[in-house]
Amino acid sequence: MFVKGLVKGMEWLLIAILGLMVILVFGNVVLRYGFNSGIVFSEEVSRFLFVWMVFLGSVLMLKDNGHLGVHTLTKKMSLGGKKACKFLSDLITFGCCILLTIGGWKVVVLNMPNIAPVSDIPLGVVFVACLVCSVGMGILLLNSMYRLLAGKMTEQEMCPDFDDAL
Repeated sequence: MFVKGLVKGMEWLLIAILGLMVILVFGNVVLRYGFNSGIVFSEEVSRFLFVWMVFLGSVLMLKDNGHLGVHTLTKKMSLGGKKACKFLSDLITFGCCILLTIGGWKVVVLNMPNIAPVSDIPLGVVFVACLVCSVGMGILLLNSMYRLLAGKMTEQEMCPDFDDAL
């Protein structure tokens, strides 16, 4: 239930970010070409929002098994082999999330005093997206490992077959 709420919140946040980016960029284009003026901070804020959109989107792609994966070998394995590969993959990715969280925290702390030149936004706020991404992915990976160990994961989830989608 917690994971579903987290995912739903991220989806709505992504919608809001994309909407705000469209308003800022489109509004700036109209103002520049139509009225020879513009929104000064539009480009900078849009760039920061794009960073957030990419990091949040990558969390949702992990949830949907949308990241690049090669299942040529795992498709031919037994169920036990598929479970072992899925668990090992999730465990290694979770380790990467831990490293990303530690490094991301250091970058946020270092960049919080640095201020963006136009929008006056602390650059640490932009890099918090890295922390949200790594923690969000970590939660999803822990949930995946729990479901795998509890026997609640289907074979299709362990080794998705995207050939049917083509």
